Amino acid sequence: MELTNRTAGCLNAKQRKSQGGGILYKQTKYLVTGDRALVMEFGNSISEEINSRIRSVGIAIEKSGINGITEIVPTYRSLMVHYDPMVIEYDVLLEKLATLEEQLESVELPSPCTYEIPTLYGGEFGPDMENVAKHNELTKEQVIEIHTSRDYLIYMLGFTPGFPYLGGMDERIATPRLKIPRTRIDAGSVGIASAQTGVYPIDSPGGWQLIGRTPIKLYDPYRENPILLKAGNYIRFIRIDREEYDRIKEEVAKGTYRYIIRNGGGRTTEWEMLRL
Repeated sequence: MELTNRTAGCLNAKQRKSQGGGILYKQTKYLVTGDRALVMEFGNSISEEINSRIRSVGIAIEKSGINGITEIVPTYRSLMVHYDPMVIEYDVLLEKLATLEEQLESVELPSPCTYEIPTLYGGEFGPDMENVAKHNELTKEQVIEIHTSRDYLIYMLGFTPGFPYLGGMDERIATPRLKIPRTRIDAGSVGIASAQTGVYPIDSPGGWQLIGRTPIKLYDPYRENPILLKAGNYIRFIRIDREEYDRIKEEVAKGTYRYIIRNGGGRTTEWEMLRL
């Protein structure tokens, strides 16, 4: 079997798609990634349009039940497809994926959902809140209002288990990273780095400006589904006070906290994450 990269021309700058400002290739590029994976590359920039394509193809692959695919990993502009070469050969997989793309419009895709992330802002949990406010000539209250005013697209997960790379933050609160990173940041910490915002799922080093903390766990290895979030969906930060923070933290520890999710139709669902 001969392994090849199947590539296609992309749009020129004048043909740039208006939504999200990204360039979506006319045809997907199929790139060899070792002997057990391939990459489907959809564009050359970070944009909501490209992310939507990645999400659609990912869902279509999951629904297809192609035997031999072991995992799919979305990134900003591509989708890595892991497979077992003893079950399905590269050329066969390539043809199945290409056919799947051609039939994409016939696949029923669920609307993205939005996870609510309860967050206690400022104080000991947001030691850099004052830095962010001063840098942008805002009050702390204005920073919180802006940060909680919109939904954030989850482009991908990475860095540490369950760490969400989010898009859509208001530039009015954009703040450079710390000049000297911290050696340890507590799990649940909510931070800002340049024009991005995110949540640390586990204790780890980091250089983001910390503005708050959530009591829920984005990653829990003892949970039936260890990673809470999924790329292609959204999160929304919900401001809470210390009393509510402590209550939620206790419920999370007991495994009784009911996570809140809003679907595309506006319906709100609550569910418990079962622990093993």
